[in-house]
Amino acid sequence: MIQLKSSINIKYVNKLNYVKLNRLFSSKHENWRNEYDTDNLPKVKKRDGTIGEIDKTRGFVDYHRKPEPYRNTLERVFDWNEINYSTPQHDEIERTIQAARCMDCGTPFCQTHTGCPVNNLIPEWNELVYKSRWREAHERLQKTNNFPEFTGRVCPAPCEGACVAGLVDSPVTIKNIEYAIVDRAWEEGWVIPRIPKYRTGMNVAVIGSGPAGLAAADCLNQMGHHVTVYEREDRIGGLLMYGIPNMKLDKDKVNRRVSLLNEEGIEFITNANIGVNINISDIRDNNDAVILCIGSTMPRDLQLPNRELNGIHFAMEFLTKNQKRLLMTQSGNFESGWDKSFISAEGKDVIVIGGGDTGTDCIGTSVRHRCKSVVNFELMPRPPDARSPTNPWPSWPRVFGTDYGHAEVVSVFGKDPRTFGISTVAFKGENGNVKSLITQDIEILPNGSINKIPDSEREWPADLVILSMGFVSPDPTLGNQLGLEMTNRNNINANYGDFRTSAEGVFAAGDCRRGQSLVVWAINEGRGVAEKCHQYLINKSIAQSQGYDTGKDVLRY
Repeated sequence: MIQLKSSINIKYVNKLNYVKLNRLFSSKHENWRNEYDTDNLPKVKKRDGTIGEIDKTRGFVDYHRKPEPYRNTLERVFDWNEINYSTPQHDEIERTIQAARCMDCGTPFCQTHTGCPVNNLIPEWNELVYKSRWREAHERLQKTNNFPEFTGRVCPAPCEGACVAGLVDSPVTIKNIEYAIVDRAWEEGWVIPRIPKYRTGMNVAVIGSGPAGLAAADCLNQMGHHVTVYEREDRIGGLLMYGIPNMKLDKDKVNRRVSLLNEEGIEFITNANIGVNINISDIRDNNDAVILCIGSTMPRDLQLPNRELNGIHFAMEFLTKNQKRLLMTQSGNFESGWDKSFISAEGKDVIVIGGGDTGTDCIGTSVRHRCKSVVNFELMPRPPDARSPTNPWPSWPRVFGTDYGHAEVVSVFGKDPRTFGISTVAFKGENGNVKSLITQDIEILPNGSINKIPDSEREWPADLVILSMGFVSPDPTLGNQLGLEMTNRNNINANYGDFRTSAEGVFAAGDCRRGQSLVVWAINEGRGVAEKCHQYLINKSIAQSQGYDTGKDVLRY
């Protein structure tokens, strides 16, 4: 027998004299190599049981979807490291197989408005990965996405929901491939500072350092403008730093990208709460344009009896304080000398009201605190296991799924934490602290109204209640001071694709304009507002050179 470096014994299979290189894991295809094979890639076992070379012609038919696995649930709940393995579990062979499943279809819905908001060139970089041309794949990826290392971790992948292969089978593992490309780019040293050759001499202030603000700053800096990003928190990143927990997006990755942007010429100022400790008039006076990317930070509240009890917190308060404390320890272990200044779920009965990604993050954080129990209430009924007739492809599949936090609760407590079709009607307390809450089962009628089911009231023990019901609008401070027009939902009034507010030279993008949305949509708007701001600055420069009053409509385009 031949002994491999990996200590796996090679054994011959059938009369073909093929050798098995790896055991059959659910996350990988079986692959084989003949004793006399000299090519780089081995033979692969296809769906029909035959063995052959990796071939893209019928890849979506021949090969199964094999997404890269997360770390074991009972391992990862004891640390704050990313749920993804630090070392990729898919090797080059499996990456090639998964890229081969891309159909290179005539109309790639994955990169249209039904799929990827930044219109990633998905079929192109899938083809390049299949051909092992990784550097070119990265070049195609960075043409449309400023921060693929963020979206590759936290995006729910609407591209996969719109994948044509998903119409009749499982979609391509687009999200895994995207992250594999950018991860390799960082490792190989392909991601380097791009210093603009020329400067326009014009200054832009970007208020807010979340994904929209960073994308806008990145684009405008590459266009040659001097960009200063103002952040009211103590660290740059906004939602990426404090709104998304470390187990989904390691903060070293955020800091790595911010450092790169800084090397490229972008100036960052933290603890700058514009409108509070820095006058917005000073910002406008010292810049040629201002872009507001302040997010949607006003949480939806639940005004019920005894709402004032201690132990009832908004999700962002819970997650932000936990992340700040974790960053202070720089440990990632529970034995890190934490005090009780943050909101702890340790030993408590926790109830998270509201689903979605933020609700899941609160669940995962509570489990890592070693809570006594955790329950998640969702107002809507349980989604179906497959698409309903009213939810056809290529729209986002509204189907039942198990996210990382739900899986962790199942492993630790033995059951899914979610209860669907339930409404909270009151909080109950003792000595000023919340102790339980009262719920009532509900049903959603065809007209969308809520029907409360009689005699369905229940009382649930709760030492910590986390309100994760979304956000309603941006902080009104800057809008009021600038006298901006607002929408009927109290978002900043600026049309998508134009991004101008009612104030001259002031633009708005991201959640503060469109409402609560995805990181990838924030990047989309950041890129869009940068383009419109750039056009505005060109017109302003021309007007100034010709002696026009730059405060007039001559700057409209």
